[in-house]
Amino acid sequence: MEGNHTQSKFILLGITETPWAKAPLFGLFLLIYIVTLAGNIGLMVLVWVAPSLHTPMYFFLTHFSLADVCYSTIISPKMLTDLLFGNKTISWAGCVTQFHLFALFVTAECHLLATMAYDRHVAICHPLSYVLVVSPRACWQLVAWSYLMASLSALLYTGCTFGGSFCGPRHVDHFFCDASPVLRLVCSDTHGSEVAIFALATANGLGTSVVILLSYGRILHTILGMRSAPSRARAFRTCASHLVSVSVFYGSLFFMYLQPASRHGSRDKVASVFYTVVSPMLNPFIYSLRNKEVKAALGKCRRRMLNLCQHQRGAACGIRESWNGLCWNRP
Repeated sequence: MEGNHTQSKFILLGITETPWAKAPLFGLFLLIYIVTLAGNIGLMVLVWVAPSLHTPMYFFLTHFSLADVCYSTIISPKMLTDLLFGNKTISWAGCVTQFHLFALFVTAECHLLATMAYDRHVAICHPLSYVLVVSPRACWQLVAWSYLMASLSALLYTGCTFGGSFCGPRHVDHFFCDASPVLRLVCSDTHGSEVAIFALATANGLGTSVVILLSYGRILHTILGMRSAPSRARAFRTCASHLVSVSVFYGSLFFMYLQPASRHGSRDKVASVFYTVVSPMLNPFIYSLRNKEVKAALGKCRRRMLNLCQHQRGAACGIRESWNGLCWNRP
């Protein structure tokens, strides 16, 4: 049969085919998605309105939260509608778009995590030159570089995944269009594509993780050389949230993409749920619950809103009393 590059549609088999499990999963994933949006957007707004958080670390964190919101939104709404309505079809163009955007924002997160590790390295190991090295211009350049590398990588990922001939079954054994389940539907030889995707994943994943490991190696060496115990504790607290986020994100990502295609199986869906659905929800809590700066900024914003509400309530009461007095004195 002649290959076809423009398969009209695919059918996503989803997370489960068990009817009784779909409603609980829908409720669980809907709650996770709502918390993800509220947590990440709330963190971005907090950084925007709180002057105390106008620092390079939180500038990078807002872009990290933006990437979380974007790739979670690329995956979760379609997954939720499939669970609720059972309409699991997705067009060929929709599948390509979903995979391309997902690859873009996931790769951007890898580079942003490396950028954040470099920021912490400069802040702890070279505090006197921090303002000069991590300047506003340098911050924008680092973020632009992250998105540029992610865009180029996503184009290559997408070309390798969808560049073959689709002439067989249309059933994608996954809840979104990912590289491995889509490549199983390609009729032509996929060895070259699999090698290219593995090489790209290795370059992005291991390349950025090496930057993170080198940065934290230098950070650890500097911290252990500090004489003051409070200074060491403060430095560890500064890096703890980032290390937890790195561990969660890279652990599930490496499990998925840094293994041969022959070893992919049913556990892929569990790992995919973790880094596409759960991880974006956890990141705002990881960076805020144990972060004194975020807690302080949140407390200031809460007090400011309460004062504003009280002021508006007082103004409304004053207007009402003036109006009542006017009505009472009217002849």
